[in-house]
Amino acid sequence: MDNSGKEKEAIQLMSEADKKCKTSGSFLGGMFGGGPQKVEEACEMYCRAANMFKMAKNWSAAGNAFCKAARLHMQLQNKHDCATSFIDAGNAFKKSDPNEAIKCLNAAIEIYTDMGRFTIAAKHHINIAEIYESELVDIEKAIAHYEQAADYYKGEESNSSANKCLLKVGAYCAQIEQYQRAIEIYEQVGANTMDNPLLKYSAKEYFFKASLCHFIVDELNAKIAIEKYEEMFPAFSDSRECKLLKKLLEAHEEQNSEAFTEAIKDFDSISRLDQWHTTLLLRIKKTIQGDEGDLK
Repeated sequence: MDNSGKEKEAIQLMSEADKKCKTSGSFLGGMFGGGPQKVEEACEMYCRAANMFKMAKNWSAAGNAFCKAARLHMQLQNKHDCATSFIDAGNAFKKSDPNEAIKCLNAAIEIYTDMGRFTIAAKHHINIAEIYESELVDIEKAIAHYEQAADYYKGEESNSSANKCLLKVGAYCAQIEQYQRAIEIYEQVGANTMDNPLLKYSAKEYFFKASLCHFIVDELNAKIAIEKYEEMFPAFSDSRECKLLKKLLEAHEEQNSEAFTEAIKDFDSISRLDQWHTTLLLRIKKTIQGDEGDLK
């Protein structure tokens, strides 16, 4: 479907809206009234133009039009509408200019936190984190936004949402070798979930991840941590994850890379290990003398 006509229509609407803004602020506009009304009309025209640009897939123009609407909403003290327009602008810019999208989402977050709408602010911090993850590949900035989202969720007692964000932080911290921070997060989330009948099954996974982070730092640390987790959460002792850890510790102590690899293969044949686990296990295996550095 050809939407090029929509783009021309949108450009015309933008021009008319710009004129309305100029006359609303002029001396004659002030004398004869209609200032705020003209601003409202211009605001509506910018939004209509933005949607036409979206239909024509001109994402930058759509983002700019939504930004103009947002600024007018702010002028009219319509905070909620202003934030909504910044979100719409951010969503349009996501498809053309990730940095501009982040600026718009941050502007909306500022308004939502000022209004005390922390759950919505947290949701948009996650959106920014995802842009840093997939578009800009800046893991440290993604971590910062996931952490901020987790803080806001915790403050609103949305613990399940906070845990999801923290687990993202934990995974990335381990990836960039910030093991201590990763351990703290996995222990915290593990402790939060082990007493919950619906979530306690996941606790063994979090203690497993914390143990792997400990193992990379220091073998003795890992031993002590595993004993602590077994005490805290007795079900961990019977888990396949705990049994694997003990086999890995034994193989590592003996500097036996074949036994280390065999234990991983046995575990993986029943419960597939993902990329994150594989990366950490390889890092541990490389500390065995004379190791080739793979898991084959």
